[in-house]
Amino acid sequence: MTIFEALRLSHETQRELSTKLIDTSGDTSERQALFTLLKSELAAHSVAEERNFYIPLMQDDLGVDLSRHAIAEHHEMDEMIEELEETELSSPSWLAQAKKLSEKVHHHLQEEEQKFFQMAGKLLSDTQKEQLSGAYLRDYESLKQADA
Repeated sequence: MTIFEALRLSHETQRELSTKLIDTSGDTSERQALFTLLKSELAAHSVAEERNFYIPLMQDDLGVDLSRHAIAEHHEMDEMIEELEETELSSPSWLAQAKKLSEKVHHHLQEEEQKFFQMAGKLLSDTQKEQLSGAYLRDYESLKQADA
């Protein structure tokens, strides 16, 4: 498995959770559970992805701007999650903020898959793509378990 395939697995989970989240209403156990799952997924993925995809890409001058942009978007999503945590689940503004987060998640994943992966494919060797995949998956799993 390559790093791209490993990242896409988590991307699919993020898309699914963020889409389901904005279909919820009120202060329900379903909304709380989906929000908790999405937070955990985004946190584990972003740390493991930065460590095992973006930092290695920054070793190449061509990968620096792309990596900085992606890491900045991770930070924006972290801030959006913090805002959601400070807002009542039953508040209409909570859903509005959740929709913004969902849009940001979808935008970020599409940009990664359609732009960043192509660039990274040229910068990383086949061996690196496989090694980074293993390292990413190990970090991702341990981060998910630590959050459980």
